[in-house]
Amino acid sequence: MLRAAVTLGATAAGLTALLTFKTHSSQPTAAPEATPTPSPALSSAGAGATPAATSSGGAKRPASAGTGGAAAATTARVVTGAVANTQHGPMQVQLTLSGTKITKVVVLQHTDDGSESNMIDSTAIPQLTRETLAAQSARIDAVSGASYTSSGYIQSLQSALDQAGA
Repeated sequence: MLRAAVTLGATAAGLTALLTFKTHSSQPTAAPEATPTPSPALSSAGAGATPAATSSGGAKRPASAGTGGAAAATTARVVTGAVANTQHGPMQVQLTLSGTKITKVVVLQHTDDGSESNMIDSTAIPQLTRETLAAQSARIDAVSGASYTSSGYIQSLQSALDQAGA
């Protein structure tokens, strides 16, 4: 009887500790990169002026000069991943990239095996999209209860990243 009471108490304490554990998310560190601030050269330029980038020495050079210019980093391109066939239907994603950064994810096709599948997708796809934008890769966690959706999403996402060369 004493052993059962101790076991229950330890289980309750462990469960309480687990539920109150707070993790540090990587999103606050990524947020400053997601909201770039305008450079002084852009804010002081005239209406028809060409944007310029400053080098470490402070000298201005055109943004298009060289391969590392700001114009190359801001060019958006759209890449469509291959269709991943799952047991509940196809999954296909399309990425918008600015340089090598994923800026937008659109799900072109999603599993459709009835109302339950649609309900699962309605919660899983936004979560997978948020994780993709935060991770900037296909190394994201599957959504619990949406294994087929997650698997197809990740396969199509990886296919799009492979095509983009990212």
